[in-house]
Amino acid sequence: MIADAQSDDGRPSLAELRHTAAHVLAYAVQDLFPDAKPTIGPAIENGFYYDFDRATPFTPEDLTRLEARMHEIVAADYPMTGREVSRSEAVDGFAANPYKVEIAREIPEGQPITLYTIGAFTDLCRGGHADTTGKIGAFKLTKVAGAYWRGDENNAMLQRIYGTAWYTQDDLDAHLHRLEE
Repeated sequence: MIADAQSDDGRPSLAELRHTAAHVLAYAVQDLFPDAKPTIGPAIENGFYYDFDRATPFTPEDLTRLEARMHEIVAADYPMTGREVSRSEAVDGFAANPYKVEIAREIPEGQPITLYTIGAFTDLCRGGHADTTGKIGAFKLTKVAGAYWRGDENNAMLQRIYGTAWYTQDDLDAHLHRLEE
């Protein structure tokens, strides 16, 4: 079992919180849209995103449904558990997702390959998470945009869902207020 570091006060860093929120988004997408193939989902300044390969575009109504499912996942307070696996375990486990297979195959020899699980969702990831989904205090999905796989216009066009996550609803409200101004 792999443990992600928490601060002295037990809170994850904002980057860890946001990266966990990206996994929660991917979990929600897989629950509601099982045809979507998750690719990558990092924390970014003021938020996170996750890219998906899906033939049908996500709509504003989809974002509302996804947020509702994310709230359920956060409320469930699932532990984020990680484990090291072999390359063949990772490739076999993600055989239906060519993006995850490509990532697993490109991890250099000697570097750990890790899978992280929340609830019924497992993802290929390096780590840097909150220890449970319940640590995500407040979040909002903000928009959908197009993004090429690995930033290369010769690759597949993916759908990128952006969001923001904060320790508290007050923090989120203040951030959204700053954006409005």
